[in-house]
Amino acid sequence: MVKVKPFAAIRPPKALAPEVASRPYDVLNSAEAKAEAGEKSLLHIIKPEIDFDPIADEHSQPAYDKAVENLKLWMERGWLVRDRKECYYVYAQTMNGRTQYGIVLCAYVEDYLTGKIKKHELTRKDKEDDRMIHVRIQNANVEPVFFAYRDNVDINAIVNRYVAGTPEYDFVAEDGFGHRFWVIDDDRDIRRITEIFSGIDAFYVADGHHRTAAAARVGEEKKNQNPAHTGEEEYNYFMAVAFPESHLKIIDYNRVVKDLNGMTPEQFLSRLEENFEIKDMGTGIYTPQRLHNFSMYLSGHWYSLTARKGTYDDADPIGVLDVTVCSNLIFDALLDIKDLRTSKRIDFVGGIRGLGELKKRVDSGEMAAAFALFPVSMKQLINIADTGNIMPPKTTWFEPKLRSGLAIHKLD
Repeated sequence: MVKVKPFAAIRPPKALAPEVASRPYDVLNSAEAKAEAGEKSLLHIIKPEIDFDPIADEHSQPAYDKAVENLKLWMERGWLVRDRKECYYVYAQTMNGRTQYGIVLCAYVEDYLTGKIKKHELTRKDKEDDRMIHVRIQNANVEPVFFAYRDNVDINAIVNRYVAGTPEYDFVAEDGFGHRFWVIDDDRDIRRITEIFSGIDAFYVADGHHRTAAAARVGEEKKNQNPAHTGEEEYNYFMAVAFPESHLKIIDYNRVVKDLNGMTPEQFLSRLEENFEIKDMGTGIYTPQRLHNFSMYLSGHWYSLTARKGTYDDADPIGVLDVTVCSNLIFDALLDIKDLRTSKRIDFVGGIRGLGELKKRVDSGEMAAAFALFPVSMKQLINIADTGNIMPPKTTWFEPKLRSGLAIHKLD
């Protein structure tokens, strides 16, 4: 069973939340962040290289020093203020009329190390190391990680009671997504939330695998450096926003390829017919309709590709995934793209950009073909995590992303 605790968040005053809150560090490059960052934006703390002219190396010591300086400055100016007591928080996000309600909490480092916080993706040590530096230099989790958990009626009841009241923050960001935030400061509710989660068997990392791993590693590092370690220290915990499984929706994560491995479009279509039923859908955008149905854009036309029976294994948590089917039958067998993580011949496009982005990249001549996939379900994700399996690269895309800056967790 998982262990959680409330924490005294460092967060913006009510009137400043829309100015301070920002998109996460990994969805903007440095130039985009510099253009987007207002005076009070958290981007100055999570992407401090933007404060240099020209933009500094994000991994340089001056950039790290600037991150520490800016967090201190934001607190001195009152743009970020620490709550006086440990609380839980409700964070609601609204996109396209759909709202998901999560609880901002501190998860237990040991739960990650022992597998109670379950992952579905591999991480790269170099990216973990980079995120560790940021946690270590700030002695804080500046950005939350994104968890899911199996629905719980008792948690839902508490959340529903709070969201019926006036939110602490309520704003629509520049991308059109709505963000609301409530403080759970009643001692009885705080105790009850801690108690309820102690009966929940697992968290599932939805988004932020590298940040989760880095936060846990810093907690373990601090434990090993403290001869008086008791297990009660704040560094034993890291900040997360946990959402009920039913609230989350995974959107498609699509692929574009630079060449057809020496084949003409006609030859490629002929080879595809060995494993797919193919329909030419014309020039209008075609969206995959169900599992094992793919959309392909090639030479100005959209095609429906339906994998033939026997080419996939629905009894296998990994074999049932369309990313697996696509990788095995198209990228590996036909295009000789063996490693999606390292190949320079393939790129990935989040579904938030729409299928029009796939058409654009092929029509420009940059890419030879594009493939749209039916989205993975939360049930599939949880099944894979529960069975100890790992999804292929670039399988899930969650939207909306958590806004950074609504809460920061200090490790002391």
